[in-house]
Amino acid sequence: MRHQWQTITAVLALSLVSAIPVAWFSQDSKAESGNQTSTPVTEIDRQINQNAQRAVNNGRQIFRFDTFGDEAFWGDTIKLHQSIQGSRFGGIGPGVSPKAALDAGLKVDVDALPADVVAKLKNKQLDLNDPSNTLALLKANAVVGVTGLFDSNGRLRSMGVQCALCHSTVDNSLTEGIGHRLDGWANRDLNVGAIINLSSDLSAVAKLLGISEDAVRAALAAWGPGKFDAELLLDGKAFRPDGKTSATLIPPAFGLAGVNLHSWIGWGSVPYWNAFVANLEMHGKGTFFDPRLNDATQFPIAARNGFGNVHNDPDLVSPKLPDLHIYQLAIPAPKPPADSFDQNAAQRGKQVFDTKAKCATCHVPPTFTEPGWNMHTAEEIGIDDFQANRSPEKKYRTSPLQGLWTHTKGGFYHDGCFPTLQAVVNHYDTHFSLNLSEQEKADLIEYLKSL
Repeated sequence: MRHQWQTITAVLALSLVSAIPVAWFSQDSKAESGNQTSTPVTEIDRQINQNAQRAVNNGRQIFRFDTFGDEAFWGDTIKLHQSIQGSRFGGIGPGVSPKAALDAGLKVDVDALPADVVAKLKNKQLDLNDPSNTLALLKANAVVGVTGLFDSNGRLRSMGVQCALCHSTVDNSLTEGIGHRLDGWANRDLNVGAIINLSSDLSAVAKLLGISEDAVRAALAAWGPGKFDAELLLDGKAFRPDGKTSATLIPPAFGLAGVNLHSWIGWGSVPYWNAFVANLEMHGKGTFFDPRLNDATQFPIAARNGFGNVHNDPDLVSPKLPDLHIYQLAIPAPKPPADSFDQNAAQRGKQVFDTKAKCATCHVPPTFTEPGWNMHTAEEIGIDDFQANRSPEKKYRTSPLQGLWTHTKGGFYHDGCFPTLQAVVNHYDTHFSLNLSEQEKADLIEYLKSL
């Protein structure tokens, strides 16, 4: 009887197996290899998908167009809009022409321009030396990262800035500085210090820092293209001990998914940095809390002005942080053009990166930074500690490497101290005694260019 029951069981099992579609085995195979199996979309799945799409769409608008109420500073306090519009239109001075704006690194979104303006630009019929055309661009909301606020008479009454000012550029598809938006790219052409210096009244900044207005302007003039000093209004250190500017290169804001700490010196995560910048750098009207800024020894300006505990009512920042975060995490690092590097050399360079050069020890694919606490002392990476000491952790972040090809202008590391990738590779070869051959160095550089 026992043998008979075993036989019946075996037959039933074979019958069941033969009735299972071949696709099921295919799905099981995919599951074992790490691929997701195909399952019905449930109601919660639909809610998640809808929420993600809504957040990305809303976050894009915030990133590109939200001032967080910072026009109270850029317009009402330092009156930068008056210098932009010029005395001819009710402001002061000669005004800022489109050419001057482009020369300062500001970018124009071609998709926001009326068709007739695009035609005039293509045919070189638009006078780029006329400040009235700058006002027209602002009215069209076409200046990337800048919003002009106009009264009922068409006069520029104030202005504000957005995240996109520093962390977007354009593809120059129409002409230099005018094209389709490239969100997340570092604008290494942008001369933030020169733009702020256009203001006729920086007395509020001088008072905040406790220095003369001339000293403020000297600090801003030293920044140069592609640099910004996010710590100046915290510690007042406008210059390094060697006399160079304390400003650092604008980093990209793409490829941040999976990356722990943001910024060169790792102040905090992406949403932390968004709150920090929106409130303390852009001068928006929100809520920000970081008791580390109450340290009067390290952050005398911040401690004196209560930057460690900021509250505004209404809060124009905090409700926007979640969607802004989701959008930024969704921005992929751009792939380099196929003809911009030697593909065969890059393949060899990957082996060097992963093995002899030990780059992958810290720059772990696919984020190319450490999963977890991605911070190192200046001694560990062989550079000076000035900038690191301006942050609470007194360390440097392992910067992600994807899209490296988009931000080579201005040099490498936080301050551009290494002008080329060759200089970076030579530094690490010496610092870690890697003994790389010249061919290995060249291949490694091609791989870095391919990321």
